[in-house]
Amino acid sequence: MKIFLVGYMGSGKSTIGKMLSKNVGIPFFDLDEIIEKHENMSIKKIFEEKGEVYFRKLEHLLLNAFTVENEHFVLALGGGTPCYANNHEVLKRDDVHSFYLKTSVDVLYKRLKNEKEARPLIADFNEEQLKEYINKHLFDRNYYYFQSKHIIDCSLKNKETIVLELQDLLT
Repeated sequence: MKIFLVGYMGSGKSTIGKMLSKNVGIPFFDLDEIIEKHENMSIKKIFEEKGEVYFRKLEHLLLNAFTVENEHFVLALGGGTPCYANNHEVLKRDDVHSFYLKTSVDVLYKRLKNEKEARPLIADFNEEQLKEYINKHLFDRNYYYFQSKHIIDCSLKNKETIVLELQDLLT
């Protein structure tokens, strides 16, 4: 079983993915961590030293290689992954279960404003800039996120409810 979790940063892909992985008995992976391990440097450092074009090409190659080389996994994609190099096409494959963890701007804002230091892309934003940034990105990325086979509205649900909803859709 190949399970892809898609959504904006702060939508809960890693948290939900780890819980789902445990419940269904298949390993959890995070594409950003796969990239960092492959390059032996952080995503931030890759962007700084090699640029976004390099990162997006590498992301595409590693996503495709991982999907081909592994049969059973829960994989959290980076927030931008579906938006580049036709990566959204993998979400529509017959052998894939893809889920968009749809989260409102308000919920994302509340989560992200408390973790800005851990997220280099938003670390220097004030509150107004952060909300505008999230709004713009969600608008730009929604087309790609909605290529997922299932859309799970996560804004008003707890983690356990979301995981159970995902599990129900897998059967």
